Amino acid sequence: MKIANRNIGPDHPPLVIAEIGINHGGSLEVAKEMARLAALSGCEMVKHQTHIVEDEMTEEAKQIFPPNADVSIWDVMAECALSCEDEAALKTYIEELGMIFISTPFSRAACDFLETLDVPAYKIGSGEADNLPLIRHVASKGKPVIMSTGMQTIESIRASVQILEDSGVEYALLECTNLYPSPPEIVSLQGVTDLRNAFPNAIVGFSDHSIGPEMALASVALGANILERHYTDTRYRKGPDISCSMDPSELRHLIDRSREIHTALHNPKERTAAEEDVYRFARASVVADADLPAGHTITEADIWARRPGSGAIAGYDFDKVVGKTLKVAVTRNRQLTWDDFE
Repeated sequence: MKIANRNIGPDHPPLVIAEIGINHGGSLEVAKEMARLAALSGCEMVKHQTHIVEDEMTEEAKQIFPPNADVSIWDVMAECALSCEDEAALKTYIEELGMIFISTPFSRAACDFLETLDVPAYKIGSGEADNLPLIRHVASKGKPVIMSTGMQTIESIRASVQILEDSGVEYALLECTNLYPSPPEIVSLQGVTDLRNAFPNAIVGFSDHSIGPEMALASVALGANILERHYTDTRYRKGPDISCSMDPSELRHLIDRSREIHTALHNPKERTAAEEDVYRFARASVVADADLPAGHTITEADIWARRPGSGAIAGYDFDKVVGKTLKVAVTRNRQLTWDDFE
């Protein structure tokens, strides 16, 4: 999978996406400052949320209050959404900083607007993961799609994934738990593996709403190629997603540690060149465990394995020595050699 100039997959370091979302509270200047600090933290991609409220919701939304807000979901989005002009300016600024801008369209109008900005990819949020007409509309743009799968099962997203498959776009599926924040009791790291097994054509990642970096980092060891977390310049801001957002220092930590885990994940089980000096003293060599005369046939009680490993017979060859006959006398603790035997 490739978004802009960034290759994404098992052979590449995990892509860490800083989701500004609506944490800017509707302020372009705040959003720009968040982006500036993300760039300084080494971030490659910033994700926004595109809300055109009138096309996104019906009037009933004014009576629905999210668990992490004290006003209706309509009011939350109306207050926090950037104008189209401001969002275009934010995209330009993020790209000037050398990062990739993508966004989640929550409606058909939002998707069409983002297409006018020529975004390189689209994000589909968990709430829209079973919104078949919207997914079909987004996929029709022919751009790569990243889809979160919170609140879903493998079976409930099959139709959505089939739309992406049939469209021919490159796509990624992110394991996600939609409680802000998510306690470990309900976070599913196994979901990363389940998604990989169920949808072998998908790039798989992890969209994290827990506190701290542990869950996201653990997902890398299970094969997550994308890590997405809410992001803010400071957690002293007010907002529905601030409690599960990382700040710039945590963003840097997540980027650096995830790359280290990815590197270690691809190292085979073998003795490395760097370990050779340690191996020479740390392993054992076979030695006589008593003074033994020439002509003596070795029993297990006659020998032992002791450090260092500089002897000719390694400890792993211990059993090969038993039953051999000495052609020379040896003293206790002498490192044995194959030439000592007939």
